[in-house]
Amino acid sequence: MGWDRRKFLKIAGISALGLGAKPALDLLFGQMIEVQAQEEKPPLVKAQTWAMVVDLRKLTEEDCRRVVEACHREHNVPDIRHVDGSVNHKEEVKWIWAEGFEHAFPGQAFEYVSHELEEKPLLVLCNHCSNPPCVRVCPTKATFKREDGIVMMDMHRCIGCRFCMAGCPYGSRSFNWGDPRPYIAKINPSYPTRTKGVVEKCTFCFDRLSKGQHPACVEACESGALVFGDLANPNSEVRKLLSERYALRRKPELGTGPNVYYLL
Repeated sequence: MGWDRRKFLKIAGISALGLGAKPALDLLFGQMIEVQAQEEKPPLVKAQTWAMVVDLRKLTEEDCRRVVEACHREHNVPDIRHVDGSVNHKEEVKWIWAEGFEHAFPGQAFEYVSHELEEKPLLVLCNHCSNPPCVRVCPTKATFKREDGIVMMDMHRCIGCRFCMAGCPYGSRSFNWGDPRPYIAKINPSYPTRTKGVVEKCTFCFDRLSKGQHPACVEACESGALVFGDLANPNSEVRKLLSERYALRRKPELGTGPNVYYLL
């Protein structure tokens, strides 16, 4: 069940700190049930079109922080800062980040939008469009679309022309102006690092999907605000949510067909 002896003893030992046996046991079994529930979550299988649904009612600032950290840690995304510790926005590399409603939905913001929605941070990422302009303009096919809808980035074939960045209307791609590796606090050996002159972006965690795992961002979002699944499957959780709630997509008027949906 993924519940090892060390964790059991750690939590059970709380009672020795004066909290009493019952609260300690309640905490122990509560966490055991939580771990079991996570492990019983069915693994992902192949899909015709992968899609992400973001529930804005559930999404919190803490979710955003956890998700960004988990994604960037998983994929060795560098944290490039100035000497004073501030973010170097010119050279910043990001796969997923928090954005305000007005900037995320510039064509759909209106004067009387609720204050709560106006102030709420939204998670934005590559939309893995059905009609991705970035794919059309890449001269080396370093960016391409898989059969399951994921828009990929082959960093080995990228020549750094940045045509894909110019073609993407969402600003979802980053360019490595220098070697990113010195700016990675702890390298994850299971995912390759990049080099200078390469474009990178979110890949819907294709490597995790191949192992039946959910994307890192979905696992890190404790509120359940992020849901991932097959858009073509009428019985999938994403289709169920989209049939029950009204959703927005970013810049749908451009005809790109984003596969990231935001539930209101």
